[in-house]
Amino acid sequence: MNVCHSSVQGALVSAARTAALRGYAPAEDMNHKVPDGFSVKGISTYYNSDGKVTGQWVKSKEDTERREEIVRESIRVLSEDVRGLSPIVTPPQRVNEDLLAVYPLGDPHVGMSAWAQEAGADFDLHIARKLTLGAFDRLISAAPAAHTAVVLPLGDIFHIDSQTNVTPGHGHQLDADGRFVKVLQVGIEMYRHAILRCLEKHQHVVVRFMAGNHDPHSVWALSFTIAAYFSEEPRVMVDLSPAKHWFYRFGKVLIGATHGDTVRPEDLLGVMVADRAQDWGETKHRYWYTGHIHNQSVRELPGGLIAESFRTLAARDAYASGKGYRAGRDMRLIVHDREHGEIERHRCDVGMVE
Repeated sequence: MNVCHSSVQGALVSAARTAALRGYAPAEDMNHKVPDGFSVKGISTYYNSDGKVTGQWVKSKEDTERREEIVRESIRVLSEDVRGLSPIVTPPQRVNEDLLAVYPLGDPHVGMSAWAQEAGADFDLHIARKLTLGAFDRLISAAPAAHTAVVLPLGDIFHIDSQTNVTPGHGHQLDADGRFVKVLQVGIEMYRHAILRCLEKHQHVVVRFMAGNHDPHSVWALSFTIAAYFSEEPRVMVDLSPAKHWFYRFGKVLIGATHGDTVRPEDLLGVMVADRAQDWGETKHRYWYTGHIHNQSVRELPGGLIAESFRTLAARDAYASGKGYRAGRDMRLIVHDREHGEIERHRCDVGMVE
């Protein structure tokens, strides 16, 4: 039966122990067992002169171990068929094998709180969710039927990294909306939705969550949760590499991504050449995508390398507002051709989904 001997032995021992607690053994004279969830505390049996039982008092108590066993068994039965996400999204009938759709998100800052009277616009968990889902929906609808999509949040996905509500590196106080667990919950829901929508339009979806200076630890809670959720979906690949710099090659196109807090834009060329020397030599169109500075900046470096930073959909917090930062807010979709590099892009302004 493909059951090891120790498992059988363990089952027998457990059965005997459970039976004894219920009064089945060794108390052979016990007439009534205790209800499930209770254990026998004591048995008082009365005998007449002939040795026959004339009465019995069964004392019971709540069995906390058994109560936990019952709950665990119920959960096990209810979740027996849950093994990650089954392929429930119907693949698109036609896709263009030569196209790649990249959805970069600059610094979403889920969990940030901003007050319009102080910072110019309101922002909280509800608003972050609405803006991100709305922007993804609009851009995916506008996207061509590219074979592959890359969902690429560029760091600072979460505004806070723990319930302490301070930046992990420097301990700066942060304006946070909601408990940390709630922030994680909303972030997971947002990207689950985005990936499911991408599966409707694209044949294959690559996901890479970049770590930022606000969320170097919480980003992994998101990464591992999304990876587990889509573990049974062969059309989704969640990259779980801990490297600070990430690369993706598509034909003659080479894309690098990093948050941007640890390397200067002018140094990105050297990083790409050193880390992907062969890909650099075999490609013609090279790009770096970064976040961190919350504004759009495009620089062309030697070798035709285009280094671009992206805006965020998030509003300014009190700190950024006080420092005078005044960048626009949007999300982009960039379409690459396998041979010719970037051929089109779409923009969703924050006003289109507010």
